[in-house]
Amino acid sequence: MEPTLMVIGLNHRTAPVAIRERFWISEGRRPEALLQLERAEGVDEVIVLATCNRTEFLLWASDPGLAANSVLRFLSAEYGLKLCEWKHFYRLLDDAALLHIFRVASSLDSLVLGEPQIISQLKGAWQLAQKVSSTGRFLDAVLQKALTVSKRVRNETAIGASPVSVPTAAVELARQALGTLENKQVLVLGAGKMSELSARYLMNQGAQPVCVINRTYEHALELATTLGGCAAPLEDRWQRMVNADIVISSTSCPHTVLSRDEAELVVRERSGRPLVIVDIAMPRDVDPAVREVHGVFLYDLDDLEKVTQHNAGERQAAALDAQKIVEEEARGFRRKLLAERVVPTIVALRGRLDEICRQELESFRQECGPFSKDEDTLLADVAGRITRRIAGSLARELKELPEKTEQEQMTVAVKRLFHLETPEQALAGANS
Repeated sequence: MEPTLMVIGLNHRTAPVAIRERFWISEGRRPEALLQLERAEGVDEVIVLATCNRTEFLLWASDPGLAANSVLRFLSAEYGLKLCEWKHFYRLLDDAALLHIFRVASSLDSLVLGEPQIISQLKGAWQLAQKVSSTGRFLDAVLQKALTVSKRVRNETAIGASPVSVPTAAVELARQALGTLENKQVLVLGAGKMSELSARYLMNQGAQPVCVINRTYEHALELATTLGGCAAPLEDRWQRMVNADIVISSTSCPHTVLSRDEAELVVRERSGRPLVIVDIAMPRDVDPAVREVHGVFLYDLDDLEKVTQHNAGERQAAALDAQKIVEEEARGFRRKLLAERVVPTIVALRGRLDEICRQELESFRQECGPFSKDEDTLLADVAGRITRRIAGSLARELKELPEKTEQEQMTVAVKRLFHLETPEQALAGANS
């Protein structure tokens, strides 16, 4: 079985936020996840992409079936995956996997079509995999090309012309609930990029003042200073929530920061004023039961999808143009991947031909020799030329076959005819 590009994952299209947050891999756990999977059966290379809307495993798999089972075992052991939940995960191979990666990089598969954050998220996932050495020449080539395709899509289409993102969608939800954002007090829980973007969009709509609370007070103060707002210690969050009109929550806390009971206590002190809470964290910061508290409007990532239809016509037209580019690039790059796949077999073939050549030369010397030094050099040179011609011809045939099935059949035939060792052994021999 030849190595194969594969993607296993779930996203906002296949799973609700309650499922996505269960299998979201936190930043601190990703290095170990990469190391575990890189050592797992069937997996040669792996990159983990985990955002608020997706958890995906990008794999270069020596055996797709074994690799899928390895991912299944990992999710079962680390995240309690049940077989009935496997339906939320997609498994894409070869062309479908390549097209999917290019679509993700070009923000065509995002919750908010055309959003720009996915590019930095994909780069970060790739850089981490390189740091722990879980990626190699195949996935490196795929990711490099995906980012190039993304750049072309943004340069040649209007996919990013209407700046809609998770933070802008969050602001739109707040505006719909309150009518106006003028002079609305904002409390930001968390000091990350999403928190900053959300706060800036709210301020652009007239909301003020802004208060930032973070587990690390220094980080809260730093963000508050750039926003021209104030920072508060974590223990003051309840009183700050009593005074706020809008709460944007985007922490990296592994558990909820606001329960229903706590929300009810906050509401009692608000004199009937409505409170909008937009939870854009993964996993969620706010207990879903807070929706049942009278006077609280709670929105999470699933709710954001409902407001992303703003300028949908323009973005959908741009998406059609972008899709054409992505498909064209995928077709072209697919040929390069097919050629790369057979390199180990070509290395093994060349080694085998060299071995046959040496054996036949030695036999010829014993039967017809001895030869002078010049004659021996000439014989070795002729034999080497024949070896290179045969290896070169077969290499071109293997690389230039347009379909994977044909290539696999030809590769199997070459291995059988020449009694080749496995590609891994050939590469090990070539590198020794």
